[in-house]
Amino acid sequence: MSETPSQLPDTASRPDPRRWRALAFIAIAQLMVVLDATIVNIALPSAQADLGISDGNRQWVITAYALAFGGLLLLGGRVADMWGRKRTFLTGLVGFAAASTLGGAAVNEAMMFGSRALQGVFGALLAPAALSLLAVMFTDGRERAKAFGIFGAIAGGGAALGLILGGLLTEYLDWRWVFFVNIPIAAFAFFGAAAQVYDPAGSKNRSPLDLPGALLGTLGLVSLVYGFTRAESHGWSETTTIGLFVLTAVLLATFVLVERKVAAPLLPLRVVLDRNRGGVYLALGLATIAMFGLFLFLTYYLQIVKGYSPVRSGFAFLPMVAGMVTGSTQIGARLITRVPARYIMTPGLLVAASGMLILTQMQPDSSYVGLLLPAQILLGLGLGSTFMPAMSLATYGVQPRDSGIASAMINTSQQVGGAIGTALLNTIAASATSAYIAANLAGAASPELVQLQGMVEGYTSALWWAVGILVGAATAAFTLVNAGTHNSGTALVTGDEGEAAPVMAH
Repeated sequence: MSETPSQLPDTASRPDPRRWRALAFIAIAQLMVVLDATIVNIALPSAQADLGISDGNRQWVITAYALAFGGLLLLGGRVADMWGRKRTFLTGLVGFAAASTLGGAAVNEAMMFGSRALQGVFGALLAPAALSLLAVMFTDGRERAKAFGIFGAIAGGGAALGLILGGLLTEYLDWRWVFFVNIPIAAFAFFGAAAQVYDPAGSKNRSPLDLPGALLGTLGLVSLVYGFTRAESHGWSETTTIGLFVLTAVLLATFVLVERKVAAPLLPLRVVLDRNRGGVYLALGLATIAMFGLFLFLTYYLQIVKGYSPVRSGFAFLPMVAGMVTGSTQIGARLITRVPARYIMTPGLLVAASGMLILTQMQPDSSYVGLLLPAQILLGLGLGSTFMPAMSLATYGVQPRDSGIASAMINTSQQVGGAIGTALLNTIAASATSAYIAANLAGAASPELVQLQGMVEGYTSALWWAVGILVGAATAAFTLVNAGTHNSGTALVTGDEGEAAPVMAH
């Protein structure tokens, strides 16, 4: 049932004056987690050489983090609801800093892989706790729009900023600083959050932990993420890859059955079966597939084809970051209280698709200013204006006791989307590159030029798929998301059983 105004926490009518200061420290912590998704990629070649990690094992620097983070997000979201979001948030900060210290001090591959897995574990606590804190602290529609605009800008632009920071730290200091840099960030966020962040009264979920659901959900997500990761390196038809996907289907199907039966499920199905939240999760997951493919191919294109240094490559992404910040804070946040979310998300995703379409015209000698710059601006504006209403709507109208798990589903859709995007689009690119080189290498006057043209052919082939995926995301947003505006007064929100009831916008 939807909550009535009398059932909402007292803070819904008397907002805590600390909320804006709290937002600053929550945003800093979220930035640290998002940066970590890409900052390590830039430093990986240097770390591999120093620690003697083999080519076959180097993927585990990325995979160990992805498996722990993606697999434990649902559990982390429920822990935040049960244990308290502030406590979970602070624990995540301390653990993430400790794991980063271990990674920076790594002397062998086992120590590195272990630190990355621990980062994933504490990131799975930190990320859903951060987003659910915003959901329960900002109850006024206009204030909520501003807060989620800032958060959406960080979520969208942080990955690109990670490429810049990773390049700077690796080139001018040492690869170990991509880990050590998290320590002062986490410390600053911890002491600030300890003083300013608060949990509204009465918003905890006192239900016991659903252990069977936690085990099935975690194993199912680990199997899914690892399946796509393995498909990239070993092929889609490899026996273990197929086995992982079959195991995923069995585990997640069993998970759904268990969640329908238990009294206090890990993931209440009302959270994902709500039309608007389900539409947001689907659209956001599809958009993340395209975005991760974009970062991968554009990084390769700039460094290998164009010969940019890591630092120059990172700065080349700045227009996209600026577009994301502008789209989230100046478009999404301003329109969400006036225009239904579907009319912001759908055009935003189509604008992003148009930017991706421009990139499909890349050639080895393409101009940065003439082609890459306008494409990045369109992609940034489109994705930024999409992420803000998506993140706000995914926790809009959800019961406070479920805000952690609803927030975790956003992160899960992004994590799974990232794994799919990297594996699927990389496979498409590799196949197109191989086919082009095989068809054009014989008798070529410049084999090196054919190799470069083959790489670009692979990137553009995959980017065509990314265009289609973004159009699919726009279609999902338009057909499934039908919520009204996020007004500052009373809003009509769909309840758990599908009935409509007037509640304060939150």
